[in-house]
Amino acid sequence: MAMEAALVSVATGVLKPVIGKLTVLLGNEYKRFKTVRKEIKSLTNELAAMEAFLLKMSEDEDPDVQDKVWMNEVRELSYDMEDTIDDFMQSIGDKDEKPDGFIEKIKSSLGKLGKMKARRRIGREIQDLKKQIKEVGDRNTRYKGRQTFTSTKNETVDPRALAIFEHASNLVGIDGPKAEIIKLLAQEDGRASTQQQLKIVSIVGSGGMGKTTLANQVYQELKEQFECWAFISVSRSPNMMNILRTILSEVSGQDYSMTEAGSVQILISKINDFLLDKRYFVVVDDIWDVDTWDIIKCAFPATSSTSRIITTTRINNVAHSCCSSFNGRIYNIRALDMVHSRQLFHTRLFKSDEDCPSYLQEISEQILKKCDGLPLAIIAISGLLANTERTENMWNQVKDSIGRALERNTSVEGMMKILSLSYFDLPAYLKTCLLYLSIYQEDSTIEKEDLIRRWIAEGFIHREGRYTAYELGERCFNELLNRGLIQPEETNEYGIVKSCRVHDTILDFIISKSTEENFVTLLGVPILTIGNQSNVVRRLCLQGVEEGNSTILAAGLVLSHVRSFTMVRGLLEIPSLEEFRHLRVLNLKECSELKDHHLENIVRLFQLRYLNLEGTYISKLPEQIGRLGCLEVLDLRMTSVLELPASIVNLRKLMHLLVNNDVKFPDGIAKMQALETLEGVRAYIQPFDFLCGLGQLKNLRNLVDLEFYCHTEEHNKAIVSSLCKLGTHNLRSLTIEVPTWVGSLRNLQRLRLIVEGLKQDDLCTLGALPSLLVLYLDGTPESNGKLRINGEVGFRFLNIFIYDACLTPVDLMFGTGSMPKLEKIELNYIHVIEANSLGFGIENLPCLTSVKCIGVDGDDGIVEAVKTAMERGASTHPNHPSLLFGSF
Repeated sequence: MAMEAALVSVATGVLKPVIGKLTVLLGNEYKRFKTVRKEIKSLTNELAAMEAFLLKMSEDEDPDVQDKVWMNEVRELSYDMEDTIDDFMQSIGDKDEKPDGFIEKIKSSLGKLGKMKARRRIGREIQDLKKQIKEVGDRNTRYKGRQTFTSTKNETVDPRALAIFEHASNLVGIDGPKAEIIKLLAQEDGRASTQQQLKIVSIVGSGGMGKTTLANQVYQELKEQFECWAFISVSRSPNMMNILRTILSEVSGQDYSMTEAGSVQILISKINDFLLDKRYFVVVDDIWDVDTWDIIKCAFPATSSTSRIITTTRINNVAHSCCSSFNGRIYNIRALDMVHSRQLFHTRLFKSDEDCPSYLQEISEQILKKCDGLPLAIIAISGLLANTERTENMWNQVKDSIGRALERNTSVEGMMKILSLSYFDLPAYLKTCLLYLSIYQEDSTIEKEDLIRRWIAEGFIHREGRYTAYELGERCFNELLNRGLIQPEETNEYGIVKSCRVHDTILDFIISKSTEENFVTLLGVPILTIGNQSNVVRRLCLQGVEEGNSTILAAGLVLSHVRSFTMVRGLLEIPSLEEFRHLRVLNLKECSELKDHHLENIVRLFQLRYLNLEGTYISKLPEQIGRLGCLEVLDLRMTSVLELPASIVNLRKLMHLLVNNDVKFPDGIAKMQALETLEGVRAYIQPFDFLCGLGQLKNLRNLVDLEFYCHTEEHNKAIVSSLCKLGTHNLRSLTIEVPTWVGSLRNLQRLRLIVEGLKQDDLCTLGALPSLLVLYLDGTPESNGKLRINGEVGFRFLNIFIYDACLTPVDLMFGTGSMPKLEKIELNYIHVIEANSLGFGIENLPCLTSVKCIGVDGDDGIVEAVKTAMERGASTHPNHPSLLFGSF
């Protein structure tokens, strides 16, 4: 299914929403305003033509200066127009009303528009907007378009895209360099003065060469040989306090991320004291200057000759500084040879049993020569070709578009040319989603769910037909992943990508494009400088602001039209929210300076759709929070909020509510019919009305971290009744402790249960769930530990089964006909007690493709026999499933 043009995009600004809002004014209710209707219709037609032209122009990689100026003017004007319309409708509305978005505001204000004053006002506004459009249009009369590559659409994650980021056995060309690094870390220098010194290897090379990947593979292989370990990314704009907190957290196993500010010296001292008598292994990734290293190195005791450090950097003198500090060696990372380049290229483009067609082989070789062994360049260009028709002509166009840039400067100019080519091949909605990533800090982990919710709140993605906005957001995420423009970071136990990263070279490109288009304004960090940046801010992101620099907002910037405000920690004084009356997205996650009084005026942000206060010291929300009628996402996790205001149930558009499980809800939860995700509910502290009303939330799809046991039988019956009702509605995912009534959840697709005394009958109850695709059992079986799964138990459509037995005795066996659709099985921390559990019967699972069995415990002979039996079962299975086995 082809996606429609986004409501809001980097190409057309907010022209589409403006056209929609003007179209509403052409409805039957406005027939008596003939003059105004005529002007609105004329304006709407003009804007529709401009929108179509802008979409075509956005495909032009190198428009001439006049066209570019005109495009920017129209985009900026569209934002001003929407703000003008919103302000007008807000001004004529009843100040005591709680408008529910613009369309609803228009309908609620129809009678008031009959007043002559209002009629004259809207007439003047429309005339003024037409005048501005005419002035802009007069500056450009050349409407034109061009042909572009045809591309296919990716609705799911392409396994070939994930393959290039998988574990070491699948990473192209990694084995040799990894062995060399390990050898350097192990060998002695021979110099007497270095015998008692900490050993370090510094990996140096240009961007996109794979330094981080190589360091991480060595880290994953060696870390458990040491007492403690840590992997930290520094980046160009390091926050030294956060870096040191991360080191302390990782080596100690305790969370220091939210520790109150002390000083760099105190944190260094704590790390040093902790590591002084320990063998440790630390990777310090992406160091950009010697001064930064000079601070970080002080945290590591230099006399620990059995400890190891790896650093990565692009800069030679940084690498030399790292090595001179301790007993160090420099490793110059090499480009991929042609064999490995070809392997990486083919992995992305062709299936494992598929060869490159003969008519594309010569062109492939020419493209690879231009990439010169640079992994990031190969990934980017293969991601582009994966979405291009497999014809000699189309691939030649891609090759010619790269030009000779790579031959002149592989690491900078050529890489940017490839990224530019990949960017302009994207459809308009994907360009917008990609450029939005410029708000994230370098080397940060980007959570997929939160990113998609922000895309939706910004207006980039909207519901289409039977697809929800979130489902379409997942498609966009997957397309960017498939094209190699983002990299998978974390994958959950179900094999689903949950977060991503952006390579810093790609981030440089994204930031430059985003700033050039006045799409995002970044302040507080040394970023790429782009000329002619507008002083009118649409999306504002403050990153890494330090103490003494709190006047950063007083830089001649116009903030009254800001639609999105993100603050990335820092010590900046929180500005008054009254300045941001057109705000749609407000992200203050982990802002340590945020206090309750900063939110006093938030109820005036009538357009607000996304509010993230996670990890702040907020203790209460404004009583009138329910006036935010457009709010769709509210994140209060890791705050001090213990009770939600009564008015919160008036948030009729709220889809995702994330709280701590000690938060008390008010009466009236049944009014919140838009809720799709509810995270953090402790049933026994909730009012009876909440327990009953929960079952009326017909759109609730995900109920996470529910503690449903109550102190009274009446309350228990109420919550059970509600959950059973949810099971017949839209509930798809549930994380709870095991109840006896779970079998009534007929539509449930994903279930995680915390188990105490799992019985054979419980398995039969779960096996009868007709829609269940993923089952995660966490806990202990009943006393005899015997569990038998066969064709009579059920589980007809189960794809993934995960069982974590917490090292309790288990006698588990899969019989003939059991779980006929099962593809992936994980059995973790199982204490094997019976020889007849050997192999667990995996040969009886006909669709099995992956087996993971970690932390197996028991008598050495039995554990070894289990491993042998599983290996034999996997080798004789017709699918030859992959097997990962580990014992204590």
